[in-house]
Amino acid sequence: MDLTLYNTYSGQKEIFVPVDAEHIRMYVCGPTVYNYAHIGNARPVVVFDTLARLLRKLFPKVTYVRNITDIDDKIISAASEQGKKINFITTRYTNQFHADMAELNDNGPDIEPHATDHITEMIKMVECLIEKNFAYVKEGHVLFSVKKMKDYGKLSSHSPDELIAGARIEVSSYKNSPADFVLWKPSSSEQPGWHSPWGRGRPGWHLECSAMSEKHLGETFDIHGGGQDLIFPHHENEIAQSVCAHSGAPFVNYWMHNGYLTVDGEKMSKSLGNFYTVRQLLDEGWDGETIRLALLKSHYRQPLNFSLRGLQDAKSELDRFYRVLRGHSLAEIINFSSESQHSTIEATLKNDLNTPGAIHQLHGEASRLFRLSNNDQSTLKLKNQFFKDASLLGILQRDPEDWFKGNNKKSNDKIDMVFVEDTIALRNAARARGDFIEADRLRDILSAKNIMLEDNVDGTVWKVGEGQK
Repeated sequence: MDLTLYNTYSGQKEIFVPVDAEHIRMYVCGPTVYNYAHIGNARPVVVFDTLARLLRKLFPKVTYVRNITDIDDKIISAASEQGKKINFITTRYTNQFHADMAELNDNGPDIEPHATDHITEMIKMVECLIEKNFAYVKEGHVLFSVKKMKDYGKLSSHSPDELIAGARIEVSSYKNSPADFVLWKPSSSEQPGWHSPWGRGRPGWHLECSAMSEKHLGETFDIHGGGQDLIFPHHENEIAQSVCAHSGAPFVNYWMHNGYLTVDGEKMSKSLGNFYTVRQLLDEGWDGETIRLALLKSHYRQPLNFSLRGLQDAKSELDRFYRVLRGHSLAEIINFSSESQHSTIEATLKNDLNTPGAIHQLHGEASRLFRLSNNDQSTLKLKNQFFKDASLLGILQRDPEDWFKGNNKKSNDKIDMVFVEDTIALRNAARARGDFIEADRLRDILSAKNIMLEDNVDGTVWKVGEGQK
C-alpha cells in the first residue's frame, strides 16, 4: 500500500512521491519561545513526531527539521514585562519546551535551527528578492510586494483580495499595498537587532522559516507541516518568499496541517479558565503518554476537543494496553528476535496518518492477546509485534510493571513500595496456609490505598487503580 497524505495545497489526498526516495525531508514550524507550551502547541509536535516515526519505518533516511523562533515581538514584550534579558527568556522556555515534549515521548527533530543563528541567510534572501523586484525598501522596512506573486493565496484557496478582507492586516505608511508583508524591520536601540544593508534591524517572522528550511533542506523539499492557523498568513508568505527567491522553483510538494484544538467544546482561553499548558497537566499528575494518546485519538486534520474526561479515557486505554505486555519486561519484549510481521497498523497509518484507526486496531490486537493464557515464545512474539505497532504511535515506552507500580504520574499519592511488597508477601503466606480470611483482609488494606492485586500462575502482581479490558 502506498503512503497517501492530504495535501493542503491541492485540497486532496495524494500518493506520496518523494523528491528523493532515499532521503525524505520534512520541515515543521516550531515554537516561539516566550512562554510555556500549551496543549494546542503540543498537538503538532505529537502529530508530526508520529509522521516522522512512520516515515523512518518506510524510507532509508529522513531529515526532520523543526525550528526555534527566538526572535519575535512577543519575546521582546515578554522580556520587557518580566524585566529579563532576551536570552534569558528564550533559553528558559526553549529548555522547558524540550523537557515538556520529551514527557510526551517526542523523539525531537534531527535538526533544530534557531532563527538568530540564521540572520546571514535571511539577509541574503531579502537581497535576492529586492534584486528580482519582488521586494522594496521604504522607511527603513523591506517589504514583499504581494501583487508580484501571481499564485499568492493558492495554499489557502483564496484570492489576495479575499485574504485581505478576512484578515487583520496592518495598514502602514511604509506599505505600497495593505497586503504587503514585512521581510525586515528596523530595531530601536533597546530592541535586538543586526546590521544589514537597510540599517540595524531584525527579520520578519515569515522570512525566518524560508531561510532556515532552505539552509537545511534545500530549495525544494517534501513535506512542510504545522497547525491550521499557520496556513495564512505564515505559510502563504513562506511560499511567496521562497518561490520568488528561487526563480519559480517549487518550495514544498506536500503541505500538511493539523486541525484546531478546543477545550470542552470552547476555544481555549485564559479568561474562560480552560487554558492548559503541558507543564500544568504534568504537574497535576497526568502522564505524558496519556496526554500523547489523547492528542492522537482524533484524526490530525479534524478539530480536537480536549478535556480532562478525555485524558482519563486515554489513561484507561493505556492501562489496558500495558496489561497486554505484563508477564514480560520491556527489555524481553523489545529484544525478542523474530521475523518482521505484517503490520495492519502501519498500513492504516499510511492512509493519511489515520491514528484513530490505528488505536482501534491496537485494541483489537489487545483483545486477541488477552484470550491467550500462556506466556510462551509464541505469545512473546505477538507482544513484540504489539509493542512495535504501539511504538509507531509513540506509546508503551515503559516497562509494564513500572507503569502499574505508580510510576505513571496519575498516581497522586506517594506509594510505599516496601509496604506493598511486604503486605503481598504476608497475604501469600496466609493463602498458602489456607487462612483466606486474613488474605482477604490484607487485600482490602491494599485496595484502600488504591493498590489492586492480580493472582496468576506466576504469582501475584499489583498495580495502581484498576485497568479495564
